[in-house]
Amino acid sequence: MSKVYVIGLGPGADRQMTLEAAKVLEKCQVIVGYTVYVDLIKSQYPEKLYLTTNMTQEVKRCRMALDEAAAGKAVAMVCSGDAGVYGMAGLMYELGEEYPGVMIEVVPGITSATGGAAVLGAPLMHDFAVISLSDLLTPWAQIEKRLKAAAMADFVICLYNPSSKKRRDYLKKACEYVLEYKSPDTVCGIVRNIGRDGETHRVLTLEELKDTETDMFTTVFIGNEETRQIGGKMVTPRGYQYV
Repeated sequence: MSKVYVIGLGPGADRQMTLEAAKVLEKCQVIVGYTVYVDLIKSQYPEKLYLTTNMTQEVKRCRMALDEAAAGKAVAMVCSGDAGVYGMAGLMYELGEEYPGVMIEVVPGITSATGGAAVLGAPLMHDFAVISLSDLLTPWAQIEKRLKAAAMADFVICLYNPSSKKRRDYLKKACEYVLEYKSPDTVCGIVRNIGRDGETHRVLTLEELKDTETDMFTTVFIGNEETRQIGGKMVTPRGYQYV
């Protein structure tokens, strides 16, 4: 039976790519993905056949991968981070029902939540929620409900897709919802270009975060009431008794 691998490249598709992902890519003949993500690995695998699409053409991209696999080729569908976290894994399984002769195997990767957390320190040591602020596929009313519920329960909150050219004020609105339940002094952090050239990060308060500009390459972390700065790092204590 033919197989297509759905592979998470990690945040930067270089030093944070898993050994398993690199091994599977070596044996694939065809690599399919969003243009920006494919460009991250072309120099590492120059002999492969690359098929790409732009943003919002996810269905077309998945069918391209399934068609190539159905034709007997070893295929990789690549995603940034982890393919099962806002990636292509779910859609591949949905569309895969149309290709009974093609097996799908997901190869996990480091997602922005864990990659960014490592840069900031240890913000995810206790319960946390991951929420995307992109309303392309999720109604904003639903995003608002999830933000308020996570804030009310005092989860550490990790935000994907906090802003874009068309959504410049979304992070500000999200912070305003969260401020209904969390202190303005709540320790927060932002990381941009995780694992890539030009990686930057900053630890700041929730009040400062509200007026901070971000983009689609930024991951945002909002602490809980126990989160604090230790040596310039963002740390959420797990609750161990050591005194």
